[in-house]
Amino acid sequence: MREGRGASQGFTLIELMIVIAIILILATIAVGRYETSYERAKEATLKQDLAVLNKAIQDYTTDKEAAPNSLDDLVTEHYIGKIPKDPITGKPDWTPDMDCGNLVLSPEQGSGGICGVHSSSDRVSPFEQTPYSSW
Repeated sequence: MREGRGASQGFTLIELMIVIAIILILATIAVGRYETSYERAKEATLKQDLAVLNKAIQDYTTDKEAAPNSLDDLVTEHYIGKIPKDPITGKPDWTPDMDCGNLVLSPEQGSGGICGVHSSSDRVSPFEQTPYSSW
């Protein structure tokens, strides 16, 4: 066995720098994938919330023969438990669609009311290249 100056008891600085560089590259890739997955999850949540809210509005309109005047009417009449937060804005600030195209279910039905909702975000989806407010 060799003893003295030539014996190596640890890692060289070059070896440590290479390992650190590899770890940094892998961490950068992981962060990018996490951010993409997080955005896709928010979009999936937005689509699901829009479907639930629009279905509740449709059910309310069919049952009551009048469109709800606000989203609070859906909560009051127990069509939904609470108004969900828009996952893009983080607030329950949905933009109501008041243009029902003269949808009249009965002669007694008053005009107006909410026909649907959209996100109030002005951001554009990085995956579908469309504004969230058009969904």
